[in-house]
Amino acid sequence: MDRFRDDFDGAQLDTEVWIPHYLPMWSSRAESAATYEVAGSELRLTIPPEQGLWCEGVHDDPPLRVSGIQSGVYSGEVGSTTGQQPFREGLVVREQQPTQWGWTPHYGLLEVRARMELSPRSMASVWMVGIEDEPERSGEICIFEVFGDALADEDGRRTAAVGMGVHPFRDPALTEEWDAPRQELDVNEFHTYTAEWRPGRVDFMIDGRHVKTVGQAPDYPLQAMVAVFDFPEKAATAPDGHVPEFVIDSVRSEPLSS
Repeated sequence: MDRFRDDFDGAQLDTEVWIPHYLPMWSSRAESAATYEVAGSELRLTIPPEQGLWCEGVHDDPPLRVSGIQSGVYSGEVGSTTGQQPFREGLVVREQQPTQWGWTPHYGLLEVRARMELSPRSMASVWMVGIEDEPERSGEICIFEVFGDALADEDGRRTAAVGMGVHPFRDPALTEEWDAPRQELDVNEFHTYTAEWRPGRVDFMIDGRHVKTVGQAPDYPLQAMVAVFDFPEKAATAPDGHVPEFVIDSVRSEPLSS
């Protein structure tokens, strides 16, 4: 695997690597566009109040809003069922996507340095998912996932339930192995989240500290998904006017020794 690093040092997102849309084949590029800026050597994803629902009328359980980028995209023709991460049976492509593979590693160290500002109605996540050029190549490594309603202050210590693990989706070689262990962690501050991905094994770490090991792993290229979500049905749980923000300082990968 080649080394990769993006420190977001430029004035714009590198669109040869990143697609600033979230699963656009199920809606359109226009309707799935992320709200973001690249400034101060950071990528800042936000969901302002005026941003509309994602896949409105199609993804209604629950309705959600999302700003996300991804490092690859692939779909079939309009009306086909060929597309990445379908969220229900029989879903059809509404806008065909030109195939693009930006960063699609196959094994190695995967590392993200990030912080997030969440309310009880929002969440942020970075996950690696199969490129799905074949339906079976769809397994996921969730590097981290944090829901705003899973943050707490305990005796003056900030904690967070941090989701991590493997989801099989349509890969028959994988089984569900995922957990959200509670960590002493202030997610408003920058932390480094890491997955060491080897054949048959993934080790998960936060700030260099081992948290979890999964004894299985996808065996094909994966693309990165980086996104912040807002769930309008939980509106009563959030402060008025709160704007979820997900700030990425860097993303990198490199080979691992066997």
